Amino acid sequence: MPCGSYQPFVPARRPGGKPDLAPQYRVLVHQKYLSLWDKLVQRIGLQSAQRFWDHVAQSPGKIPLVGKANILRGKAGKPKRDGFSRTIHYEISGAGRIDYQYSDSYQTSSNGDPHRVVFIFVINLSSH
Repeated sequence: MPCGSYQPFVPARRPGGKPDLAPQYRVLVHQKYLSLWDKLVQRIGLQSAQRFWDHVAQSPGKIPLVGKANILRGKAGKPKRDGFSRTIHYEISGAGRIDYQYSDSYQTSSNGDPHRVVFIFVINLSSH
């Protein structure tokens, strides 16, 4: 991406502070959902919010130890960019979900260094 281009994703800080382990993936949330991200602890509790962040920061492609996640089918599941996973639909609580995709080698420019990222692009805290 050229310098100065629109960057809709911003860092999603870990609820409750720094993690015990250094994250393997940089967790980014779409700025349209940043206010919901900031209310996550209030809505679902600190432990559940941290559990989700720790999951996507360490192993977004694996089945979570607690909670449910599945890969979306059809158009909704298609990768948003080359090199990204299909959309993963994580049930954050009985009344909410977070959809994300991850990449093991994301580059912000053609000559940039590849790094691991998770893009959170939908947060829905209402029941299905």
